[in-house]
Amino acid sequence: MLTLVKKLLFYVIFIILLVLHSCAEKTEKTAQKPNIIYIMADDHTSQAFGIYGSRLASLNPTPTLDKLANDGIIFDNCFVNNSICVPSRAAIMTGQRAQTNGVIDLEGVLPPEKQYLPKEMKKLGYETAMIGKWHLHEEPAAFDYYKVFPAQGKYFDPEFRIQGDKPWPENIEKRKGHSSDNVTDIALNWLKKERNPDKPFFLMHHFKAPHDDFEYAPRYENYLANTFIPEPESLYDNKNNGSVATRGVNDSLTRIIGSSVSHRNHIRNQAMNIYWNDSTIYKQYRNARDIQPNEYAKFELTADEKTYTSKVYQDYLKKYLRCVKGVDDNVKRLLDYLEAENLLENTIIVYTGDQGFMLGEHDYIDKRWMYEESMRMPFFVRYPKSITPGSRTDAIINNTDFAPTLIQLAGGEKPAYMQGNSFKSILETGKEPENWQQATYYRYWMHLAHRHQNPAHFGIRTKEHKLIFYYGKYWVDTDNPNAEYNKESWGNDFANHTPVSWEFYDLKNDPKEMNNAYNNPKYKDIIGKLKAQLITMRENLNETDANYPHIQKVIDEHWND
Repeated sequence: MLTLVKKLLFYVIFIILLVLHSCAEKTEKTAQKPNIIYIMADDHTSQAFGIYGSRLASLNPTPTLDKLANDGIIFDNCFVNNSICVPSRAAIMTGQRAQTNGVIDLEGVLPPEKQYLPKEMKKLGYETAMIGKWHLHEEPAAFDYYKVFPAQGKYFDPEFRIQGDKPWPENIEKRKGHSSDNVTDIALNWLKKERNPDKPFFLMHHFKAPHDDFEYAPRYENYLANTFIPEPESLYDNKNNGSVATRGVNDSLTRIIGSSVSHRNHIRNQAMNIYWNDSTIYKQYRNARDIQPNEYAKFELTADEKTYTSKVYQDYLKKYLRCVKGVDDNVKRLLDYLEAENLLENTIIVYTGDQGFMLGEHDYIDKRWMYEESMRMPFFVRYPKSITPGSRTDAIINNTDFAPTLIQLAGGEKPAYMQGNSFKSILETGKEPENWQQATYYRYWMHLAHRHQNPAHFGIRTKEHKLIFYYGKYWVDTDNPNAEYNKESWGNDFANHTPVSWEFYDLKNDPKEMNNAYNNPKYKDIIGKLKAQLITMRENLNETDANYPHIQKVIDEHWND
């Protein structure tokens, strides 16, 4: 009897030890999973860093971010699929293009069932959080935790939509101070007190800054106050950039197309944005809007106009860079916490903007364009366990590739429904895999919207060339196919079709895109190949205009122009 009891006791102890070993093994595997922090600033363009070697690099605008980037890998050819906030964020969350995820403009929504990235991360055992600018309209319910701005949110004393007893979006938390500080305060509080320490975390940390109207924290008032900000040459002389689609016949549309730094665009220029709360200056710089439609003509920069334009540019950039400084300092707060808590080395840190931004290049402000400064996204990743510090790559990636990559870094595989490609191997080796994508596709839908007056266009970008097609029409509401789509909220002053045209840039010899070489016979064969590639790419990505026959008709009529 005693022997039997001993045997039973032995088996019980053995089973307990086996279970404990299994649990310990699982805990160890969980602990080894890297944490992931995805940091994104709104409109933080590649020109406003040191690492990208722009004219602003000498100002040292991002010391923290530059160090973070140099501790990991920097991507020189990261591009947005549509340089506007909502479609870009939808692409990041879904790994899909606009016509697949359904978000093609600023009114697009992303319901919880399509919030694929957090859903996939949760399947892999991650606790997920979304803090800051969300802007995808419906509740970010796929996340375990969220505190997000209503739409754009406010720079000062922001409100946050939070989880609570009331239905979305009625649970509101009001806070004091600057938005960048608040986003970081909330993130640090979640990391310290609210997350489950036994699970790896996936945190999306989204700043509002430096989106216009560039309201910086008061502590930065004197930052760059006495510094002359280097100005782009194309601010004053745009040479042969653009086409009849962006300039009009004999430059007749230059007073309308593309919001400007100078007085050139009388519908929207930067003085209207940055002096709106100063009635004296605002009135002084608003007089160009009195021009009547029959007076549209080429805009000539006089000596006085150049002086005025420089003043506006200097004020514009200082406001913008003060917002960037606030972002950089807040990232340092986050990194300091991770280091103090011994979390830094096991945390993958991604930094990017939601798109690029025009800082006066070609006398443009805002984004939306397929031009480099608008289309290029800053992108770098730090993770010393598998990424060699000081790495750099010119591999082409775009924002639909982010979700598949993050999922694979977390130990999963790219879901079949995602169109983007994982670049995990590029992160770890610095080399492009065989058959890696050599081009990326771009599409801006919101024809002449929001008084920025950018014509609708699409195109292809390779490492050396760019081809853009401006089709000059609104898209059509598929629920009402006979109605051309011009939403009231777009606020158009000049609601019309614009000329159709092509643009081609040899980026190797013309990196600032100052010469539209589409009609140069030297490039005929290259352009022909790019058009063939563009057709294939649009079909493969579900980005054709099959649902918009009025646009397809324009494409067919002008494809061989």
